[in-house]
Amino acid sequence: MSDRVPLTGEPLALDLVNTRPSTGDLLATPADLRAWLALQADRLPGETHETAELTATDLAAVRAVREHTAAAIACARRGERPPASALDGLNRAQHAAPAVKELSWNGTTTVAVRRRTGPAGVRLAAWLAEAAADLLADPAIGRVRRCEAEDCVMLFLPAHPRRRWCAADRCGNRARVARYYRRHKTG
Repeated sequence: MSDRVPLTGEPLALDLVNTRPSTGDLLATPADLRAWLALQADRLPGETHETAELTATDLAAVRAVREHTAAAIACARRGERPPASALDGLNRAQHAAPAVKELSWNGTTTVAVRRRTGPAGVRLAAWLAEAAADLLADPAIGRVRRCEAEDCVMLFLPAHPRRRWCAADRCGNRARVARYYRRHKTG
């Protein structure tokens, strides 16, 4: 991920889409994907933490989910029908690693843990596609906004209706400084 730090803390599907800012792709290599997953570790099932084995093929699967997610969100947040190809792509990613409720005994009671089957990268893409499905089916999708900073393409789900920027300390500060400069410019 080089020295660029991704925006995190939004719904997982938005965090994934936001790995493609206007400055380039934050998921350019399997190492970048592993670094992003480390930032998301508490939001993904333990089975997705097998990142040492992620390959370029796995990265391609995650990036495909990202593209399908971005296309679907772009339409859904405006109340428009997402492209069928985006929805089909997200569904295919989930079908590639089916979810199963696995039963076990924890010493006191029977517990059911949801797991996905298949190779690590396929499971990861499936979990990310599921996160996209959850967001797309949520009524909050209509509140997803694009950052108002001129050079930013980040998406966010505002907790407050007056929120205008993806991050106040990044885009918000730049916008306020630019506005101040325009107001106080002499000449």
